[in-house]
Amino acid sequence: MFIGREAELKFLNDKYEEKNGQLIVLYGRRRVGKTETLREFCKDKPHVFFSCTQSTDRVQLAKFSQQILKEDIPAKQYIKEFADWEKAFRAVLELPYGDKKKLIVIDEFPYMCRANKGIPSILQNLWDAEFRESNVMIILCGSAMSFIEKDLLAEKNPLYGRATGIYKMKEMGFYDAVKFFPGYCDRDKVFSYAVLGGIPHYLNQWNPDLSVAENIKRNILTKGCVLYSEVDFLLHQELREAPVYNSIIEAVALGSTKLNDISQKSLVEDTSKTSIYLKNLIELGIVEREFSVDAGTKEKANSKRGIYRLTDSFFRFWYAFGFANYSQLEDGDVDGVYNYIVEPALHEFAALTFEDICREFVKEMQKKSALPFRYARMGRWMGKTTVRDEKARDGLRIAETEIDLLAVDRSAKEYLVGECKFRNSPFSYSEYLDTVAKLAPLKQNASFCYALFSENGFDEKIVKESDTANLRLYSLETIVNYK
Repeated sequence: MFIGREAELKFLNDKYEEKNGQLIVLYGRRRVGKTETLREFCKDKPHVFFSCTQSTDRVQLAKFSQQILKEDIPAKQYIKEFADWEKAFRAVLELPYGDKKKLIVIDEFPYMCRANKGIPSILQNLWDAEFRESNVMIILCGSAMSFIEKDLLAEKNPLYGRATGIYKMKEMGFYDAVKFFPGYCDRDKVFSYAVLGGIPHYLNQWNPDLSVAENIKRNILTKGCVLYSEVDFLLHQELREAPVYNSIIEAVALGSTKLNDISQKSLVEDTSKTSIYLKNLIELGIVEREFSVDAGTKEKANSKRGIYRLTDSFFRFWYAFGFANYSQLEDGDVDGVYNYIVEPALHEFAALTFEDICREFVKEMQKKSALPFRYARMGRWMGKTTVRDEKARDGLRIAETEIDLLAVDRSAKEYLVGECKFRNSPFSYSEYLDTVAKLAPLKQNASFCYALFSENGFDEKIVKESDTANLRLYSLETIVNYK
């Protein structure tokens, strides 16, 4: 059963219904579900779906010819293979689809270009001369994001400016991902999303009839299962220096977030080299460089600013629990690793993911106009602020701190300040006061409202204050089941 991807399917179907030719570029990291989404889109539509392979240009052309010639086109009467790519692509115009679009999908298009660098130029010439004004829809799909962004769509490339649609597919959000295990309780949905993230290939490995614990043991920690070797497979497929990347990813997964710390922890002494490795991981969609929500362009341009975190939840889980205990797992001690290492830390591990879920919840609220104002930017806030300290002379001190969620309107006059607690105890009143104090210096010129997100409710003083103060409380049940 196909799950989610409503936005992607709507985009593709809208383009399919438009007049004249359509040249669509759809790309994204491996395992994100591009191929399955395209196959779902092609259902009930006459089409040609060609999957490129890592082969020679001659072999690729022969396979493409076979795929086109399976259709009832005039050329099949007298040839078995097209002489060149121009003739092969032009044959798309002969597809016998009547008034419907002549739809062709070329999956893993970068493989085709790697074998023949002239492919983009051939397509450009055909597009400009014939395809643009024809009832044709060509979809170029690829996982090599750097090639797509820096070469195929770059200004000097022949196809620059020709695409009528460019769509970068990202992993599923929480509300689509949890459709893979609808019978789970709210807490287990958070745990599962924290472990797997929104990559459909990973979510498909989960058995919704088994508990979270049993799924982790059977489908991640057991040697031979698909996810046990997934990280190693992807790194060796995409990168040359897998051991170095292993060290860097492990450092980030275990809490090193700044460039210098990552460099020291991974034993890559030159931070400039570490920066390049991190840049490559960012391009693969495994790592992201995060800035405070109020960071300006100058700060973002500084290579030493910002913090690094893993965007792929499964990578984060594997490096925190699997990679670190690989020898024990190779020996088959699955229960031992789970019972003594994973289970005691899983709740705390999921807390960071809970913050991401809360931010997604706020985005959904904005779509439904359910917020006190419309924000222009939203994210984590990091900086120095006033915190309560009983040992300080006036009970306050300046310290570096974070706010889990800060949403700001376009004029920077209205703020929504959010704090998220995923744990087995209620949100305390003192923690609420700490949240209020963090941005106190800004209060003279702005209007503030507060949003508290909690797995296990709120103490009585917070509940009472929410009746009168500009304060909103959101339970785990409300957050998980909002959409």
